[in-house]
Amino acid sequence: MPRVANTQTMAPGQHAIAELLAEADIEIDGDRPWDMQVHHPRLYRRLLSGGSLALGEAYMDGWWDCDALDEFFFRVLRTGLREKASTSWRFYWNVVKAHLMNRQGASRAYDIGTTHYDRGNDLYQAMLDERMVYSCAYWKGADSLDEAQAAKLDLVCRKVGLAPGDRVLDIGCGWGSFARYAARVYGAEVVGVTVSKEQVTLGRARCAGLPVEIRYQDYRDLDETFDHIVSIGMFEHVGPKNYATYMDVAKRCLKADGLFLLHTIGTSASSHVVDPWIDKYIFPGGVIPSVTQVADAAEGRLVVEDWHNIGVHYDPTLMAWHWNLERRWDGLPDHYDERFRRMWVYYLLMSAGNFRARANHVWQIVFSHDGLLGGYQSVR
Repeated sequence: MPRVANTQTMAPGQHAIAELLAEADIEIDGDRPWDMQVHHPRLYRRLLSGGSLALGEAYMDGWWDCDALDEFFFRVLRTGLREKASTSWRFYWNVVKAHLMNRQGASRAYDIGTTHYDRGNDLYQAMLDERMVYSCAYWKGADSLDEAQAAKLDLVCRKVGLAPGDRVLDIGCGWGSFARYAARVYGAEVVGVTVSKEQVTLGRARCAGLPVEIRYQDYRDLDETFDHIVSIGMFEHVGPKNYATYMDVAKRCLKADGLFLLHTIGTSASSHVVDPWIDKYIFPGGVIPSVTQVADAAEGRLVVEDWHNIGVHYDPTLMAWHWNLERRWDGLPDHYDERFRRMWVYYLLMSAGNFRARANHVWQIVFSHDGLLGGYQSVR
């Protein structure tokens, strides 16, 4: 039974926020881990005028806290409060920009590398598993993050039928985690492309001595053929105006009998923007695709052989990243200050609550050129 807030001595705007949160069984200054602890009386007016952007910025500023942010957001998202709450001007401006311009065009291809992935390899080394896989793990039969990420990489290799000597393209290769695994375990030759200079530097070092080439290159510039293609956690940066171009690149680079595996976060409703706080602080220009958007881009280009939703595995992955970061935070340089720590914790735990609520998904989609004769045997 949701608790009823005492409205007798509330600050301006508090009653409206309290009523909204009560729908998700969240109490202001309550004693449960998911209850909001308020430290600044002007928080409520700030939230009413600024929506989700203000919620995140106020947390970064220390205006409110929550012992279990992941549970707070699980309740907010599962009950649909995000749709009911007021939205900041930034959201509407992003909608306008998304329709008027191509925020993920070739001229901006390297922006996400600079703003997100080049924040510092030390940050990601502290947070991620031993292979530095920055995407949803696969926890089936796994007892640790390292095991779950190895299981995900192996799942990808098995889904495309990787064999010794195969030449594979990895679009958005990160720090070379898949490339290193595919080369060492399956004997493949891998070309990985990324728009992050920091990822290129560390990825090349981690793959030294293996048949792996890590390039600082935009996917649009690729024009060579490969036995198979994989793309793990990169499609979220492509943008709806470029989905068709992306599929064209995959088609021209894939051999006639090859397979292309696309691993991407997905959403249940088509959009051209993301949450304004995420857009401003974490993934500028990012867009999460829908089934319709992916299917429309593939239509007339590639055949869908398999579509696997592993989204429930992202919640434990994000919680493991948060746990790693919390226990290793004191070992990071001082330029990762307290406001940055609060920003990053907010990002990780909001995302965990999002996937726990099934507000977003993770799809692994296998494509072929013209359909495999005899059909595709799904791998799980």
